[in-house]
Amino acid sequence: MKISIVTAVYNRADCIAEAIASVQQQTYGDIEHVVIDGSSTDGTLELLHSRLDRRAVLVSEPDKGIYDALNKGLARATGEVIGLLHSDDIFADDQVLTDVAKAFNKPAIDAVYGDLQYVSKANTNNVIRHWRAGEYSRARLGRGWMPPHPTLFLRRSVIERWGGFDIHFRIAADYDAILRYFGQGNIRTAYIPRVLVKMRVGGESNRSLGNIWRKSIEDYLALKKNGVGGVGALAWKNVSKVGQFLLR
Repeated sequence: MKISIVTAVYNRADCIAEAIASVQQQTYGDIEHVVIDGSSTDGTLELLHSRLDRRAVLVSEPDKGIYDALNKGLARATGEVIGLLHSDDIFADDQVLTDVAKAFNKPAIDAVYGDLQYVSKANTNNVIRHWRAGEYSRARLGRGWMPPHPTLFLRRSVIERWGGFDIHFRIAADYDAILRYFGQGNIRTAYIPRVLVKMRVGGESNRSLGNIWRKSIEDYLALKKNGVGGVGALAWKNVSKVGQFLLR
């Protein structure tokens, strides 16, 4: 089973090498790394050319933002299973994709996900938040639950059936996609109860009060668009994050 990892990157010379190494160090053998660069100007492209191996596919061209870039990556991925690794994230250890592949050994499984750690930008061993996802249920989805998107792996057939990211969402296209897959798609899932990905703090959605407000509006629109919930689900979604700071 080939697993495709899609990475979108733009001007991240400070950390992209770690993301690449994180993929290359996986013990699982059948990996494809699709890297979509948005015409970086800070040395990122030179790093990509020097660090990527024969299992990688590299495209460098202007895009309309991260979700447009990720859609380009999804379109180019050839694996039966597809996951994402953002340019400033790393896999928690070298066994992650081996465990993901084992979970997909059951043909009925459409999606696999696990836990996520938010870590310091300067020190990935310094855990800021620990997101323990837990088992999926439709009831929890309606109360604002979602799996940590960076840990989510999907069969290609799910994306072909339900589409990629809606680029009309500037910040919450990942949440919209999850609601589409889990809600409308009613996919069958497997939860790996351990940390799969470490994500550096400082993402786009939390970079300013304006972005936090926009994220809340887009989350609400995504909930309504997919017929999953409304204000109550949005409130529970935000409140549930408090406990993540206590599980470090």
